[in-house]
Amino acid sequence: MNLMIRIIKKKVEVSALGQHICMSAHKARRVIDQIRGRSYEETLMILELMPYRACYPILKLVYSAAANGIHNLGFNEGSLFIIKAEVNEGPTAKRLKPRAQGRIFLIKKPTCHITIVLKDISLAEYEYRDYLDLKCSKNTRLIKKKNKTMTCHDTSSNGGLWDKK
Repeated sequence: MNLMIRIIKKKVEVSALGQHICMSAHKARRVIDQIRGRSYEETLMILELMPYRACYPILKLVYSAAANGIHNLGFNEGSLFIIKAEVNEGPTAKRLKPRAQGRIFLIKKPTCHITIVLKDISLAEYEYRDYLDLKCSKNTRLIKKKNKTMTCHDTSSNGGLWDKK
């Protein structure tokens, strides 16, 4: 029991934050939605092959978060997963463009803040032990209880998730 307490107190998450990146938050979310929940190695392959301009700063942030975990906390590259990836809007830079007859046109250059959080699942095996041992069929969902055990409920036999009673 004493060993379990030490594992719980050990930090298993590491993050990287990129602020004031010169791109629209909407365009960065298009890439972030593809990598959320994937492993570190799979994320690197996806980001290197996607044709969007937003991939390069996100790739740098994923590298940075992994380097933080490997260097500072001794994580293993093979067991890192992206558990949280979010994009928030930053301040908009406003520039003036001269137009005909002495008028000006306002150009808005949007920025965004990107946060990447990686988790080492080899250090958090106690959380995933019940999940990996549980054998569920295709039409089931997992319910987490207060004592951190997961139970398997069949959603097809009892009328689905919205039970009409």
